[in-house]
Amino acid sequence: MSMFRYYAAKTTGKDLVPAKAVHTNFLRTGRIARQEDWVEEERRFLTEEEVAARTGLRLENAGRKTHQRLNRFHRKIRFPEIIFHKTLAQAPHLGYVHVTASKADFAEYKDVTWGFYIANFSAQIGAELGTDTGVGIAAGQVADGSAETAAGDPFFHRVEPGYSRMYFAVAMKDGEDGKTRQQVINRDVRDNGVLFQTTDPKTALKNVLMLGARNAELRKIVAAIG
Repeated sequence: MSMFRYYAAKTTGKDLVPAKAVHTNFLRTGRIARQEDWVEEERRFLTEEEVAARTGLRLENAGRKTHQRLNRFHRKIRFPEIIFHKTLAQAPHLGYVHVTASKADFAEYKDVTWGFYIANFSAQIGAELGTDTGVGIAAGQVADGSAETAAGDPFFHRVEPGYSRMYFAVAMKDGEDGKTRQQVINRDVRDNGVLFQTTDPKTALKNVLMLGARNAELRKIVAAIG
């Protein structure tokens, strides 16, 4: 059960923030506009499912917007759109969205698969991690302020309950659980599997573009971003 209570907003007759502005504001600040969803003065409580659904919709919209920005940078740097989200079990107004996945070389490691995520909260990340089926990180917040994966291993620690922003990429590899094949954190490249973590959207986009640059010429172009 959630630790929070959520309220549906009254209709005031004022124009709502345009969808484009909502997504742009999320990318810039990590905050999602609350005025139409979670205003305390409203009488009707929202269910956790309603909050999670609205959060997921906004996260996925922000993910698509970010994917578009990445693919507009250079015609030779392209990323697949792989959008899916997860909200935290006890704080459904918080969650993260998987934006894209690709491969990159790291020193002696070649064609390392990685995934890029955006979260609308801040936390420490990179502890032991298990995953659900697919490349996603399945997480739910637990009482001590950390978040667990489906396998029960903590990944997000010290989750901040308020809105913030966090961008990160994680190295992945094929695992074998004895029954079904799934993606697991690749700790061969780095101990925690985290390739980068930042709260700055410009730094995040530059890092992802650098991961997607397949030769020295393209990496030089990305490095020149101010």
